[in-house]
Amino acid sequence: MARARILPIFVPHLGCPNDCVFCDQKRISGSPLPADRLDVAAALEGARDQGLAGLELAFYGGSFTAVSPVLQRELLEAAQPYRRDGTVTAIRLSTRPDAVDGDILAFLKEYGVGTVELGAQSMDDAVLAASGRGHTAEDTVRAAELVKASGLRLILQMMTGLPGSDREKDVASARRIAALCPDGVRIYPTVIVRNTALEDMWRAGTYREHTVSDAVAVCADILPIFECAGIPVIRLGLNPTAELTAGGAVAGAYHPALGELVRSEVLRRRAAELLRDVPTGAAVRLFVAPNRVSAMTGQHRANVRALKEEFSLSDLTVKPAADAGEGIKIEVDVQPV
Repeated sequence: MARARILPIFVPHLGCPNDCVFCDQKRISGSPLPADRLDVAAALEGARDQGLAGLELAFYGGSFTAVSPVLQRELLEAAQPYRRDGTVTAIRLSTRPDAVDGDILAFLKEYGVGTVELGAQSMDDAVLAASGRGHTAEDTVRAAELVKASGLRLILQMMTGLPGSDREKDVASARRIAALCPDGVRIYPTVIVRNTALEDMWRAGTYREHTVSDAVAVCADILPIFECAGIPVIRLGLNPTAELTAGGAVAGAYHPALGELVRSEVLRRRAAELLRDVPTGAAVRLFVAPNRVSAMTGQHRANVRALKEEFSLSDLTVKPAADAGEGIKIEVDVQPV
């Protein structure tokens, strides 16, 4: 089934009871001011004027269910005329795990919300405390169970490389999140955003940067956990914005193609397992699904070069194969001695 086109409305920092050390939603979202009901109506009117229909309206950037009930109602009511005419067919929003209860979820369903995204970030309480999150892992478990019991779709967001975390803790968090059986996950490796507490910690030497290579390594551990559980990873890495690219991201795992780098590393590891028993000097062909050729090859052919050198191959090529499915097929030509 084709995914609905998402129309994002950003409400940066609305409803957040505290500032997480990593967060400046104005820079991350690229939206300096939170939206109000007039902004919602204007965005939807513009979409309707363009003949768009079947949109999913998404309130991102803040903790929607932690803002005043009056404002929540105003924002959602602004969308109702467009639900009735078919411009909007679904609504989703993001919020905090400690800002969800049964009454709130019933209210959201009344206004047509179909998906709730919870910012779990980590399932380690010490990491959550060091990051200034203000909630616990048990809050995430409770909220996730409530969302699923209400019949709403559940998306969980997690971060890697937070203060106090490490590769082992990040993988453990991914396993606990997968055990909650969400309908999808977003993985956001930590980026050091200008003018945040995390930037101060980094410059003071109390926080070690979570580099792009760090993020690729740990996310390549994590991605198969969700894939094996049948849980789609719908986003890997921050969505690039002009603000972040122009210097708002001062360090950390900010890369416009981070997801591609991670998927390429996952395939490199799988190919390495297949090549362990291949004789030195062999010529090898790897066959993958057509849409995976680029990832298997690696950026600037990095995977091909690395595997060829690691296993002393005379040649290594990557070929498309419609019947490869999600795996890798291998053909080996042994060179005569």
